[in-house]
Amino acid sequence: MEGNQIIILASLIFFKMILIGIGFWSNRFAKKDESSFLIGGRSLGPWVAGLSYAATSSSAWVLLGFSGFVFSVGLSALWMLPGIWVGYIIVWVWLGHRLRSESEEKSLVTAIDFISADTNKLEQRRIGVVAGLMIIFCFSFYVAAQLQASGAAMMSFFDLNMTTSIFIGASVILLYSLLGGFWAVSVTDMIQGLVMATIAIVVPTTLVWKAGGFASMISSLSNTDPAHLDFFSGRSGINAVLASIGAASIGIGTAGQPQLLSRVMAVKGETERRRAFVISLVWAIVVFSAMAIVGLASRALLLNPENPETLLLFVVNTQFSPILAGIALAALLSAVMSTVDSLLLTAAAAASHDIGLSSFKPGREVLIARIVMTILCLLSVMLALGVPATIFERVLFAWTALGAAFGPTIVVRVLGFKPSAKAILLAMILGFSIAICFSELWESGPGKIYERILPWVPALTVLLLDPFVSKKGAQ
Repeated sequence: MEGNQIIILASLIFFKMILIGIGFWSNRFAKKDESSFLIGGRSLGPWVAGLSYAATSSSAWVLLGFSGFVFSVGLSALWMLPGIWVGYIIVWVWLGHRLRSESEEKSLVTAIDFISADTNKLEQRRIGVVAGLMIIFCFSFYVAAQLQASGAAMMSFFDLNMTTSIFIGASVILLYSLLGGFWAVSVTDMIQGLVMATIAIVVPTTLVWKAGGFASMISSLSNTDPAHLDFFSGRSGINAVLASIGAASIGIGTAGQPQLLSRVMAVKGETERRRAFVISLVWAIVVFSAMAIVGLASRALLLNPENPETLLLFVVNTQFSPILAGIALAALLSAVMSTVDSLLLTAAAAASHDIGLSSFKPGREVLIARIVMTILCLLSVMLALGVPATIFERVLFAWTALGAAFGPTIVVRVLGFKPSAKAILLAMILGFSIAICFSELWESGPGKIYERILPWVPALTVLLLDPFVSKKGAQ
């Protein structure tokens, strides 16, 4: 092993030991009951909640997928940013108050509990089973994307194959997630969010400096690759408008992401929720903007990675010192881990709590949750190794499907409606299945506008018309 690799490896091992140590420390918070393991006893402060939310929502999709996407297509990728940032506002400001207060009042543990809160026990179980299966299905692809990113990172810095790299990353993540549950996940996410933000400041600043400043960078792009400065990628008229709206509409899926909603449900109080919102939004603005600059500056500097999704790895490996490269690798793996641990925990909650597997072993809810986390992690490893897809594609598939499945009901519930269990189930199935059909079978339209928006239409229609249909049926 070369000297540079030793320095990088030492930095990485030190960082991972800190995370595992947090898992052991957090273990004392996880032994009490299911609520403590799955939602941290509703005791998150603003920094932990805000940074945990931000790091979980962003993941390797931002550091690798988004930076590579901007590198490939240019300024037209930036239409996604306002939608993403508005998604933060929707969850924390609009949905947040009702979601947090009702969850505390009714002792709700998961986002699915909130969806089914106004139904009876039998109906709650039916909704929980359907929703839980959807979560596990989508998260298996979502986790696979993150493990794929960790594998690419390890391969870029060390003489390892993809299989070994993925197994190493999965093992560390699973270990501290099993040990500490929600507390370990949230605290490590906070640390990882800070590391990611540091890299997001250092890397683009250095690249812009090497390009001769921001104005010089734009001038270089204008001379060498003017198409990258076109906000509409050559589209015009209605196609340009639809593509822009489609890209921005990625933000509406935020309302249906159970791994993010759980952060809002776990915040201590209203003051902490408002502060957490500011922290998470500032983080998102900094990190997303920084990764966009990385993509543009790399194009201006004529950097040429083999795969656009390894752009950040290529940059830190060729443009920075070994110590900074080690920190950057830690940041990337932080992005992976901060999402995977949250996904594993949410899937565990879906299986043990929402589907109800814990009812077969009363008092062993935490054990069942840990078994589910292990099984999902292994399944995702197999998908990462056996089913080819880009990180960008896997994440957007899972994000869109879950957003369309749960988002409409969450929104309607916050608006004060109380849809019936039948309407909730039908809305979930319609949103989920239509999103998958647009993703895999049908034309998704410019900027994937059909895939991201149209599944919400029938789901919302069913939910909003349900009171009138139910009333007429009763008469």
